[in-house]
Amino acid sequence: MTGRGAHPVPATDAHFMARALELAARGAGQVAPNPKVGAVVVRDGEIAGEGWHRAYGSAHAEVEALQAAGDRARGATVYVTLEPCAHHGKTPPCTDALIGAGVARVVYACPDPNPEAAGGAAALRAAGIVVESGPGEVEARRLNAPFLHAARGSERPFVTLKLALSLDGAITDATGGRRQLTGADAMAAVHAMRADADAVAVGSRTVLVDDPQLTVRLAPAPRVAPLRVVFDRNVTLPVESHLVRTARDVPVVLVTDGRHPDRESRLAAHGVELLHAPTLTDALRGLRQRGVRHLLVEGGATLASAAVGEGLVHQVVIIQAPVVLGAGARAAFADLPAAVAGALPPWRLLERQAVGEDLMMRFALFGD
Repeated sequence: MTGRGAHPVPATDAHFMARALELAARGAGQVAPNPKVGAVVVRDGEIAGEGWHRAYGSAHAEVEALQAAGDRARGATVYVTLEPCAHHGKTPPCTDALIGAGVARVVYACPDPNPEAAGGAAALRAAGIVVESGPGEVEARRLNAPFLHAARGSERPFVTLKLALSLDGAITDATGGRRQLTGADAMAAVHAMRADADAVAVGSRTVLVDDPQLTVRLAPAPRVAPLRVVFDRNVTLPVESHLVRTARDVPVVLVTDGRHPDRESRLAAHGVELLHAPTLTDALRGLRQRGVRHLLVEGGATLASAAVGEGLVHQVVIIQAPVVLGAGARAAFADLPAAVAGALPPWRLLERQAVGEDLMMRFALFGD
């Protein structure tokens, strides 16, 4: 049975898979480059054990849930957010653990596209276990979108664009000075997004105006601090900026076109890495080769306009503050030509929620 549109999903399957997805989300910032996975063992309609992949190199979700269930796993149904792996990596195959525990049925939300790990469903069926898929697939794909994007062999990172806007769609007022639009809850949400990304990027104007740290401070520390990236064609990054002063502590990559070697040398002497790229697409390819699978772009308008206009963004997160910036304010996509904007496909709303006094909306772009 393939759950995608074949039959209505039993309420119990949907209920227990929703719990598995809740558990999976707890691995944010700790499990990359592995996916976030949750598992629930159900016996006689009750949860007998549950678990999630807590950290890279630690036990997988299925193993943790089976250990929690103990003997009650025999004859049980296991709900897992990703097809169980069938290969030896840092841990043994999850299929072996499920077969050894004597489970009767496995329901998974999303198939694993990784050729090294795939094949788990077939291995389970060969052992006489009933295997079904489909409940929670949309949510599971959204949860692990960067992992799935990389597993498909993309040569560019999965890109999330985050923008903090006023009610009139602007990112700064007419003065262009630094101003915090959103509240404390929204800031914490942004730091959680940083923790779940491999790199955080801004344009040069954002650095000049805000002097940001681009680190995770208002959320649990990730296993690996995200790389800090500045798109700065003219190499205007000040030596006295926070990013340069801390480049030896948390890596900073400056993306430029190589036309200002003297300025580059001064920054390199302070530990800033250089990435020469003639185009934004080339820059993303270079970051992917650097190991970046998920890039969080935090602005400003020039970088946001270029990334969206060139079709390089997969998700947009807009946090709208209950303020109006008025005449002369700089629009979020001020540098996006009207003709290009008009040719873009509609954005698909994925979620909308209040975050303190602000409104956070997540949109999917370009098919992801």
